[in-house]
Amino acid sequence: MRKRIINQKPQNASPVDQSWIDLQRLAQVELTSEDSEHPIEAALIPGFGSGWRAAQAGEQTIRLLFDDPQRVRRIQLLFLEDQQVRTQEFVLRWSPDAGQSYREIVRQQYNFSPPGMTREFEDYTVDLVGVTALELRIVPDISGGDARASVAQLRIA
Repeated sequence: MRKRIINQKPQNASPVDQSWIDLQRLAQVELTSEDSEHPIEAALIPGFGSGWRAAQAGEQTIRLLFDDPQRVRRIQLLFLEDQQVRTQEFVLRWSPDAGQSYREIVRQQYNFSPPGMTREFEDYTVDLVGVTALELRIVPDISGGDARASVAQLRIA
């Protein structure tokens, strides 16, 4: 997958030769909810839309189940929030055994504070062999507010 966001600082741009995993072809997606106007494909497939959003507030899970074990070397996440001040937490985990057990990659919190801090871009270099599942859990507002989880972009190489 390749994506270019215009009107943004180029420091977060990806090398054009990066070979992103074709998630549409190589994985099945499980998720806890989905806003019909912001389906998961909008975060996983370049040019499909403006990202995924949950149908309701509260913790959400996106799980990618690969048809065959994958070697994962890079994971990019982009979260956008231009309306609501909130602190979001996410956990990214992977499984070598089809979800029977998980290993945590990262757990992170980020403060969105529109109009200033509205964008969280994460770019992780990893070396995970035999990945059968990748899971992203999002708590959109750790204070328990009514924010809905969203992901503008999720890419894996």
